[in-house]
Amino acid sequence: MYVETVTPEQPQKITTSQHGSKAVKRFVALSSYGSPYLWLMGGMLGISLVMIVGLLLLILVMGSSTFWPQKIVQFETVDGKRHLGEITRTETYKPSNEQVGELPEAYRNKARQFLESQEGFSKRYLVRTGNYELTNTHFHWISDFQIQNTTYPEWAFVWERVSWGRFYGILKGFQVDGKTVTEDPWETYRLFQEQFPGVQKKRKQIYHLEKEVLGSLNSRLEKARLKVREKELNLKKATGESREARQRELQEAIDAYSSLKEKLEAEYGNVRSRIETLKAETKRHGVLMQVTDGSVVPVPLATIVRGYPANQLGWLEKLSVYWDRWKEFLLEEPREANSEGGVFPAIFGTVVMTLLMSLVVSPLGVIAALYLREYARAGVLVSAVRIALNNLAGVPSIVFGVFGLGFFCYFLGTSIDRLFFEARLPNPTFGTGGLLWSALTLALLTLPVVIVASEEVLAAVPNSMREGAYACGASKWQTIQRIVIPRALPGILTGMILAMARGAGEVAPLMLVGAVKLAPELPIDGNFPFIHLERSFMHLGFHIYDVGFQSQNSEAAKPMVFTTTLLLILIIVILNLVAIYLRNRLYRKFISREV
Repeated sequence: MYVETVTPEQPQKITTSQHGSKAVKRFVALSSYGSPYLWLMGGMLGISLVMIVGLLLLILVMGSSTFWPQKIVQFETVDGKRHLGEITRTETYKPSNEQVGELPEAYRNKARQFLESQEGFSKRYLVRTGNYELTNTHFHWISDFQIQNTTYPEWAFVWERVSWGRFYGILKGFQVDGKTVTEDPWETYRLFQEQFPGVQKKRKQIYHLEKEVLGSLNSRLEKARLKVREKELNLKKATGESREARQRELQEAIDAYSSLKEKLEAEYGNVRSRIETLKAETKRHGVLMQVTDGSVVPVPLATIVRGYPANQLGWLEKLSVYWDRWKEFLLEEPREANSEGGVFPAIFGTVVMTLLMSLVVSPLGVIAALYLREYARAGVLVSAVRIALNNLAGVPSIVFGVFGLGFFCYFLGTSIDRLFFEARLPNPTFGTGGLLWSALTLALLTLPVVIVASEEVLAAVPNSMREGAYACGASKWQTIQRIVIPRALPGILTGMILAMARGAGEVAPLMLVGAVKLAPELPIDGNFPFIHLERSFMHLGFHIYDVGFQSQNSEAAKPMVFTTTLLLILIIVILNLVAIYLRNRLYRKFISREV
C-alpha cells in the first residue's frame, strides 16, 4: 500500500510535468510509517488476551460447576430397557443406518421419519448410570430417536460410595441386621438421616485406628528392628577387643526388640479387635434400592459417603450438597483411583514442594547474580556463563528430570543411604524419588529465571548510589548490603514470582523424581523426625495428568480434571499474591520514599 505525497517545494501544486522546478508526485510505502505493525502488534495482543481469558473462563465455569447436584432422569428405550442416572453431556451427531437398523422393526420407520425431519441429525445424551458392579459400565449413550419415555422418579437416589463409584436406584426400604424394618420411602429416608452420622463417626474411628494407631505401632517396631540391624553391621566391622562390646550391644538390642515386639503384638491385637467390632457395627444398617432391571439390591451404610434424593432437592439443599462436596475435595484423601474424593495430599505436596523450591532457588540465584554483576570482570568466561544461563532457560523440563533422577536420586541419594542409612538397605531412603529431590530439581530448572531477573534489577541500580556510598567510606560489601540489595529487592522478588509460577506448574520432571499417583503418608507426620523430605508426594499437576489420561473411568474423571486445574491456578495465584504483597511493601520502604 502506498501514500501519495508532495515535495516540499510546492506543497499546494501538483503536476505531472517531469521538467523544471515543478512539483513531482512521490509514493511512499505505508509500512514506513509503522502503523500496520502497530495494528498487527495490538491485534496479536488482543487475540492473546481473548485466548487467555477464554481458557480461564472455561476452567472456572467447568471447575466450579462440577459439584453441583443434577436431577436423575430415567429413560425407557424402544427395546424395553431402562437407564437411570445423571445427564453429563449432550451433543448432536448424524446416526448411521446401522444404528437405526438395530432398533426393533416396529420403531424403525418412526425413527427414520424423525431423523428426516431433523435433516438426518439426532441429539444424544451421555448418562452416568453408575452401578458398576452390576453393569460393568459407568455411562451409557442414549439417542433421542431411541427414547420411548422420559421420567424423573420422585425417590430416585444417588449414593456416592467409598468404592465402585456411584449407585443409582429407587429407594425401597431400610434394613437392620439383614431384616427389612420399613418399605416406606419417607420412613426409610428418616432412618438413613438418623443412622448415617453414627456410621460416619465409626468409619472415621476405623480410619484413625488403622492409619495412625497401627501405623505408630509399626513405626516403633521398625525402629527397633533397624537398631538391631545397625548393631549387626557394627559387629561385622568391629575387630579385636571392641568386638565383645559390640556383641553385648547387639544382644541388648535383640532383647529390647523381642520385648517390644511382644508388647506391641498385644497392643496390635487389641486395636484389631476394636477395628473388627466397629466394622461389624457399621455393617448392621443398609438401604434397599431398586435398579432398572427391577431387582432390589441392598446398599450398606458403611459403604456410603453421601446420598440424597436428587429430584426432591430445593435450591438450598443443592447448595448444601455442593459445599459438602467442595469440603471433601479440599480436606479429604482421594478415592476411586483419584476420580472421586479429595485432593488434600496433592494440595499439601504442591505447596510444600513450591515453598521448599523457593527457599533453595532464591539465595542461589541472588548470590550468582550478585557475583556476575558486582564482582566478576567482563570477559570471555563471564559472557559464556551468561549465554549458558540464557540457553538453560530454554532446555526442556524433562531433561532436568532425567538429571535429577541420575544425580540426586541415584548418585547423591545412594551415597547418603550408604553413609547414614545402611541399616535400611537394600530398601532406599534417599536413593529414590522424594520431596527433597523434586524441590532441588525444580530449583535447578528455575535458577536461570531468578539469575537473569536479579542481574537485570541489580544493573538498574544507579551507579551514583554506589559512588556515593564509596565516598562516605563504605566498603564494596557494605555498599551491596545496604544500598544495592535493598533497592533491587522488589525486582528480585519479581524473579522469584516468575520462578514460583513456573515451578508450581511443572509435571514432567516430577514424574521422575518424586511425584506419585497416591501417597499414603504425608511428608509431615507425628513420628520422629516429623519432617520426612525423602518421601514421595502427590502433586496437583501430576494429579491432573493421572486423572485425565490414566484413569480407567476417564469420562467420570473429566469434571475432576477441570476442578483440580482450577484449584492449581488458585494456589499459584495465592502464592504470587503473597509475593507481590511483600514486593510492594519493600518498594514502599526502600524506593518510594526516596522519590
